[in-house]
Amino acid sequence: MRIGCFRYDTTDFLFEEPPSLDGEPAKTDTAATLPEIFERMIRGREFDIGELGLTFYLRLLEEDSPFVALPIFPNRVFRHSCVFVNVAGGIRTPADLVGKTIGEFGIYGQDSGVWAKGILSDEYGFRPDLNRWVIGGLDRPAPPFDFVPRPVPSDVEVSIAREDATLSAMLDSGEIDALFSANVPQCVLDGSPNVARLFPDFEPLERDYHRRTGIFPIMHAIVVRRDLAPELIREAYELFSHAKEVAADRYRRYRRLYQVTTMVPWMNALVERNAEQFTQDWWPYGISANRATLDTYLRYHHEQGLSSRRWRIEEIFAPELLDT
Repeated sequence: MRIGCFRYDTTDFLFEEPPSLDGEPAKTDTAATLPEIFERMIRGREFDIGELGLTFYLRLLEEDSPFVALPIFPNRVFRHSCVFVNVAGGIRTPADLVGKTIGEFGIYGQDSGVWAKGILSDEYGFRPDLNRWVIGGLDRPAPPFDFVPRPVPSDVEVSIAREDATLSAMLDSGEIDALFSANVPQCVLDGSPNVARLFPDFEPLERDYHRRTGIFPIMHAIVVRRDLAPELIREAYELFSHAKEVAADRYRRYRRLYQVTTMVPWMNALVERNAEQFTQDWWPYGISANRATLDTYLRYHHEQGLSSRRWRIEEIFAPELLDT
């Protein structure tokens, strides 16, 4: 059995302790970047069980996907922090994005972009159709992803970056006004004075958003080949749930030790703030605890023209796990 996913704290156990599934040994593999895992899952069929961005999975559903999603969500990130702007472009508030040229990595409607556009639309009245969009590589030139369908709404202007261009350099130079990015662009890591976040003090905004909505944005799910037995689906769910609980238990135990497994200053203070805001389970799996978040994402995906219709939760996850 082959498992493909990124190595998060919540999946470490799968790499540390080789698991077994359906009585067979399982090998867990990863890659340098998440799109590599997605491509290996979609194009190469290298994994029996693998991590897939929600938008990639939904796009495949439009064409009779060979995979079924499990309500396992290894990657969740708040997205007020993922909008970067060129400071010379006069963008100080979300309203200033109107009419601007915005970059997006790899594909129009990457999961981080779906959430960022949706949140900005709900909270500030943002409209993607009032912008020009440029798709390209983030820190090195790269063509758009060609291993998944790429729907674009007819009223949205989307173009491809030059073959020798990167979105990071284009943002730094002002060739694009803003960037919606799952990863921090290199120009920001290098300390460029030309680039800033739209929301520099994003943590209070994201915490307030979570308190008001209950939403902790979901980026990815775990998917399984449809031809695998239903028994394996529930077994895989239990395996990933156990791996997550191992990570949660580490954080609980290390509160006593000021989280000294990492030397990041004040990590203990961050963990304690999070413990006050979140329930016992910081990263819940299953349908019931994530219904509002999933419904919101499915609404965004359809509103942004990436789904031909608004999918229902019961249509996209394994029937065996709808009771979770």
